[in-house]
Amino acid sequence: MGLLQDRLAQYDRPQKYKALGIYPYFREIEGKQGTEVVMDGHHVLMFGSNAYTGLTGDERVIQAGIKAMERYGSGCAGSRFLNGTLDLHVQLEKELAAFVGKDEAMCFATGFTVNSGVLSVLTDRHDYIICDDRDHASIVDGVRNSFSHRLKYKHNDMEELESLLQRCPKDVVKLIVVDGVFSMEGDLAPLPKIVELKKKYPGTAIMVDEAHGLGVFGKNGRGVCDHFGVTADVDLIMGTFSKSLASIGGFIAADSSIINYLRHTTRTYIFSASCTPAATAAAREALHILLEEPERIEKLWEVTNYALKRFREEGFEIGETESPIIPLYVRDVDKTFAVTKLAFDAGVFINPVIPPACAPQDTLVRFALMANHTKEQVDQAVKALTGVFKQLEIIK
Repeated sequence: MGLLQDRLAQYDRPQKYKALGIYPYFREIEGKQGTEVVMDGHHVLMFGSNAYTGLTGDERVIQAGIKAMERYGSGCAGSRFLNGTLDLHVQLEKELAAFVGKDEAMCFATGFTVNSGVLSVLTDRHDYIICDDRDHASIVDGVRNSFSHRLKYKHNDMEELESLLQRCPKDVVKLIVVDGVFSMEGDLAPLPKIVELKKKYPGTAIMVDEAHGLGVFGKNGRGVCDHFGVTADVDLIMGTFSKSLASIGGFIAADSSIINYLRHTTRTYIFSASCTPAATAAAREALHILLEEPERIEKLWEVTNYALKRFREEGFEIGETESPIIPLYVRDVDKTFAVTKLAFDAGVFINPVIPPACAPQDTLVRFALMANHTKEQVDQAVKALTGVFKQLEIIK
């Protein structure tokens, strides 16, 4: 073996957890992803999905994808910049822009490449990008690739955010980038306060990642910006298709001047193949369903509030969540993997959250709801998890 192989062969942490029988990753799902799935030959309740609207197995979404493949083929064989733009892409972009209340939108092949691409080119070397320290990894990567100055404040700490704004020159752009809903802890960014700071400090702009807000908050699932009534004051709104829109891809929405610039400068857009016809059509159909079926979001919140109540009754530590993402804190890496394994054996699939997704002392398992979960399924999961947490002496 060469030097590279010798060095990387020393990375053996996964093997250690496999030897202990508690390695939790890359399990194979044998069919559509719904509230119940067969995984590695084992029937489990699915509480580890981001499909908040429950549309991933909806026949209307599936048929929209099939019809798009029949009309346009399986792929576009090029980037949006050259030969990869379909009328279907343009239609979806117009509908997304209207949905989130912005002039225009542009679609990317994945949500990750939205943040990593947009943030790398949006500001210049004299500007500042200011992030919450729990922002998503795609934001972190985009900021790393930017030539701008980078600042970070403690999670949702508005006093520290203001102190950073005070340190920045007045005549440069100060871009605040936040998750609308934080994907591991389930709490919200205090957008009204962030907007207040934008208005107080000239040159400040705001970008909100609505990956976990779309389909959950706001009218017809328009997101956290709509929920707080601050859409007009937020400069850029990002979203994904892989969660509530039951597909794969992502978008950025903003005013026409910003979108015009991004279309011609964003490397992850110009140099990546465009979103497939099937994925584009599926996301578009899911968007139509959100607009036509507001009761779907009502059902999501009904089962979410029920689950929050049940976990609190059983003594779980669930933090500051305000969303269908419910963190069940374990605060120990090995026990977090053990919880995941024992829960799976008991028929409940949940996701472990360990560093670097969180601090070592904040490890947790992530329990997430879909609109088509039932209260009976929640009760079954809470009962199983209560037994696991007591067995491992995490709760009494």
